[in-house]
This record gives sequence, structure tokens and C-alpha cells, in this order.
Amino acid sequence: VADTSDAFDSIPASMEEYEGKLRAHLGKPLSRVPDPTGSAESIGEYFLKDAEDAMKKFEVKPKILEAHELYKKGKYDKYALLFFERLEDVRRAVYESSLGRELPKWWSPIMPICKKCGRIATTRVTSFSFENGGEYKYACDREVKYTKGCGATGVAGIKDHEYKIVWRLDWPARQDFLNASIEGGGVDHFTRGGSWDTAVAIHKRIFKKEPPVGYRFGFVLLKGKKYSKSKGEGMGIVELTELIPPEVLKYALLRPDIQENKNIETSGEAMLRLCEDYLRASEITVEPEVSRADRKRAVAFELSTKKRKFKTFSDILLLYQLYRDWKIVGKLTDRKSAEYLRPYIEGWVRKQFLPEEYSFTYKPKEIRGDVDLVLEFASRLDKKQTAVDIHNLVFEVARGKGKNPADLFRHLYGTLINQERGPKLGKLVKAVGVEKVKKDILELHKKER
Repeated sequence: VADTSDAFDSIPASMEEYEGKLRAHLGKPLSRVPDPTGSAESIGEYFLKDAEDAMKKFEVKPKILEAHELYKKGKYDKYALLFFERLEDVRRAVYESSLGRELPKWWSPIMPICKKCGRIATTRVTSFSFENGGEYKYACDREVKYTKGCGATGVAGIKDHEYKIVWRLDWPARQDFLNASIEGGGVDHFTRGGSWDTAVAIHKRIFKKEPPVGYRFGFVLLKGKKYSKSKGEGMGIVELTELIPPEVLKYALLRPDIQENKNIETSGEAMLRLCEDYLRASEITVEPEVSRADRKRAVAFELSTKKRKFKTFSDILLLYQLYRDWKIVGKLTDRKSAEYLRPYIEGWVRKQFLPEEYSFTYKPKEIRGDVDLVLEFASRLDKKQTAVDIHNLVFEVARGKGKNPADLFRHLYGTLINQERGPKLGKLVKAVGVEKVKKDILELHKKER
């Protein structure tokens, strides 16, 4: 259920340029705030569409219900009447389930929509009658942090559907008319005294029914902050799916326990590590001796995709950075993987998302550092060597001369790509070509003599 009847309570970070147009609509239901971009009928629909686009990429196909449409159809009417009929019992249930948090004297089960200004956040019910199917008088005179009422008063009926039930009552009401048997919510709703405790109390004490089975899930965090599209907290989920395949993101979200927060680091380095972890998880065979951590990773992989669509990410990124030609890349690596990853890798380059070690040009100009050590390494290169062999060769050469291998790595990166560090050296040499690297280093020495 999309809470499109909620009050519009802040200007979204992505819409700050429209602040002049939007400020007048603060406090109105999201379904009644015009979308300033013109791409949707309301701001509620605008952000809902964004969520739907993300769900499509994740291959999630929910049935979406918009709260304002449910109110318009009268789905909540009998609950609003019931809450007024049992008002004192409802107040007591809310008070006790929220750890004795005092309710203001004017508290009511519903929030009317002001006929004059259209706000819902600044109104209060001043009287209620069961005549004509339920009528109420209201005043739009409250002040909240982001706006204040227009001062108007009015009369409306429950059957007009110009109201919203307060959240702690709305949630159990919708669970009841949707016949929910299981209900999930963020960990904030499931804290002691949270809205889940109130929902349980309303089911048992007011509806005289057992509540749905409840479960809580952690937040999606981006760089340690709770993801919020409207508050502009970091890169959005949709933007992330333009940089890495959605099945990898699904894996990242499914890997922790459901109640844990899911923290996604949005740096290039972290995304590369995530892709590599995803690929390693695809190779885990769940045997009795497998650790719990690996078992969780294997299950997360199985839930994230039906079939692995690529064999490597970092190697293809390296090849594209070297050659910038997808035909060459396709010949040097798994062609299907290259074709699948092409839009993502081009996105990394276009949006300057490359980790520092992958942002380079292969153009050897001079031998850096210990010339004899670099030449010794080059002379021992052989085209039959694997990337691991070449990596190990650095240690053999350096230690054989009593030198620190880290210094030789730095000298080789400086010689080949004019940087202190870069991609794994063995893979870099194999990607360029072992014979070419050997020839280039030896020719540099000839020129410098």
C-alpha cells in the first residue's frame, strides 16, 4: 500500500528548484500536491512511479494499492465509525500501547481535509455526530513544524471520504480489510511502544481478532545513512541499477538477516568488491560442512537470480579501460559477459565512478624507481605465465634482491601507468599482453641508456 494520503511534509531534495511552487502545498495529502515536473499527476504518483521503476528492475511484481484510492472507495469508512463509537477504548489502547504517551485533548481517530486550503496536517475534529452516516465539524487551526492552518472551520461526513485515519489506527484497519495474514514493517515500527504494538492492541481489543503475524526488516542504508529518495540521502536505488546489475543489488539486500540493516557502500571500490563477492557466492555448494556465513551467501545468490549472467566484472572493466573497444574486449574475454556488462561499465566511465586504480592510461614513458629491479622483472616475464604467476614473480624478484616487494609493485605501476597503484598487476600485464609489456620496458631502457 502506497501511503498517498499522507501529508506532504518537506520539499524533496531532488525538487529544491521548485520550492517556490511546492511550499504552498505543504501539509496537503501527497495525492493532491501537483507534480512540478509535469511527469505525473501528483507528487505522490511521481515518487510511486520511481519506486515502481526500481521494482521492475528487481523483477518484483507487487499489486500496488494507493491509499487515497482506498479512502475514495470507502474502504476505511466502517473503521472510522467504529473508532468514534469506541473512542474512549481506542484512546486507551493507543495510550497504553505507546508506553503511556499522552494524547492531546483534541486527539481524534481521523484527520479531516480542509475544504478551504486542502491541508490535512493542520486540522482537528471539534465535534462528531453519528447522524447521516457520521458527520464531524473541524477546524484548520493547528501549527506543525513545516506549515500552519488557514483558520477555516467546516463540516463534512465520513461518506464524503475527505479524511484520513491517523497512522496507528490506519495500519490495523487496512490489515483487516485486506485480510492480511502476515505483515512486515521497518524496525522502527516494531520497537517497544511502536505502531506495531498499537496495531496488535487494536486487533485484539477493538476488532476482537488475532492480528497478522508480524515481522520486521532492517533499513536500506546507503553509506551508513537510511535511504530516502525525498531527502536526497546518497545515490538512489534506480541510479545504482545503472551502474551494477540489479541481481547484484538484490544479492546485497538479501545477504544479511532480514532484521539487519542493509548497508550499501556506493563507492566504485565497494561496488567492485560486491560484484566479486556475488560471483564467489555463485560458486558455493551448500554442503553440511559449509559455514553459516557461506550458506547465507549461497541462499542470497539463489534468491537474487535464476542464472548468473556474467563471469567477471573487474576484468572486463580493466579491458575496456585499456582498449575502449568492445570488439577487442569481446575477443579477449567472455563475449556474453562483456555484452551484458557493457551499459554498466560505460556508466562507470561516463559518471566518473571508476576507482582510482582503474582510472589510468597505459602509456609507458620511463622506468620509475629501481631500474635494475624493474628490468629483472621484465626479463623474467613469459607469455605462458598466468596472472597469478606474474603477481608472484614480483615477490620472487624483489626478495631475491633483498628488496621490499611493495616497492617493486610501486615502481612497476609508475612505469606502466604512471600511478603508484592500479589493478592487480598480474591481470594488468595479461590484459595488455605479456610480450608487449616485456618489450615496452626493455625498449624504455634502451632509450634511457
